[in-house]
Amino acid sequence: MKGGAGFPFGWTLVGLGVLIVSILAGVTTGAASVSAVDIGRHALGLLPVGVESPLTERQEALLVELRLPRVVMGALVGALLATAGGAYQGVFRNPLADPFLLGAAAGAGLGATLVMVFGAEFFASPRTMIPVAAFLGALLGVVAAYLLGSAAGGGGTAALLLAGVAVSSFLSAVQTLVQQMGVDQLQRIYSWLLGGLGRGGWDDVRLVLPYAVVALTVLLACGYLLDMLALGDDKAVSLGLNPVMVRLVVISAASLATAAAVSVSGLIGFVGIVVPHIVRRLVGSNYRAILPITVLLGGAFMVLVDIVARTIVSPAELPIGVVTAFLGAPFFLLILRTTRHRST
Repeated sequence: MKGGAGFPFGWTLVGLGVLIVSILAGVTTGAASVSAVDIGRHALGLLPVGVESPLTERQEALLVELRLPRVVMGALVGALLATAGGAYQGVFRNPLADPFLLGAAAGAGLGATLVMVFGAEFFASPRTMIPVAAFLGALLGVVAAYLLGSAAGGGGTAALLLAGVAVSSFLSAVQTLVQQMGVDQLQRIYSWLLGGLGRGGWDDVRLVLPYAVVALTVLLACGYLLDMLALGDDKAVSLGLNPVMVRLVVISAASLATAAAVSVSGLIGFVGIVVPHIVRRLVGSNYRAILPITVLLGGAFMVLVDIVARTIVSPAELPIGVVTAFLGAPFFLLILRTTRHRST
C-alpha cells in the first residue's frame, strides 16, 4: 500500500477512514440516540440545498454543544499524544520513549497544576496560561530524563526508562505538594489528573488548537530529518544535517504537543507508545510515513477509548486514563519483552 517515494498513501486513506468512522461513532453514541443519517441530513440542512434538519432543538444542542466538541477534543488529544510519542521514539532512537514514561506528561501536569493553584495571583487570565506552563514543565521533564539516562547508562533503553520513571516520580511528588497548598482546587485537580474530555467544550478546543497546529506541523515537517538521524549522527552530519539542532526542534515540538494535550485532558498514559508501534508494524520504520498516519490513528484511538470510558459503566463515566492504562500496560510489557529479546 505504498505510493511514490515510499509514502504509503493507501494506509493514509485507511487511517483517514478509521478517523472518520470513529468520529461518527463518537457523535452518535450516548444515552440519547442520534443516528448518522440524521446528522448527515442536519449538516445538509445548514446549506442552501433545501434539506430540512430532522433534529429537535434538544438533539441539536446535544450534538453541537456536548458531543461534537468532545469528539473533536478527543481527536486532537489523541493525535498530539501519539505523534509526540512517535517523535520521541525517533529522536532518541528508543522504542520505549513516550510522553507518559519519559517525564514529559508529569512535567506538563506539574506546570498546569502550578497555574491552577497559584495562577490567579499572577495572571489576569490563568486558564490561558495553562498550556504555556505545561509546555515548560514538559520540556523540563523530558530533558531531565534524557540527561539522567545518558549519564547513568549512555542513553540506552533501560537507562532512559528508569530515568523517566525517576523524573516522573519526583515531579509527581512536587505536584502532590502543590496540590496540598491549594485545597480549594483539590477536587478539580484530582479529576483533571485522571484524564477526561468532557469539561470545557468548544472553549478547550479553541484554547488548544493553535498549539496543536504548530506542534503537529513542525513534527510532520521533521519526518525526513528523523529518518536521517536514524542513520547515525556521523552519517547525518555528512549529509549536511545538524543533529543537535534537529533534536532540539523535535523535542521542543513533541513537548509542546504533550503540553497542549495535558493542559485540556489531564494525564492520559500509553497513547504515545501504543499507536506509534501499531503504525510502525503497518508501514515500517520510515518516519515520513509513521508520523502522518500516527496523527490519524492517534485521533481515532482516543475517540474510541472515550466512547468506552463513557459507556462501559453508564450512566457513570470512567476516567480515560484508567481505560488507556488497562489497554496500554500489557502492550508496554509486550514491547519491553520484544526489545529485550532483540538486544540479547
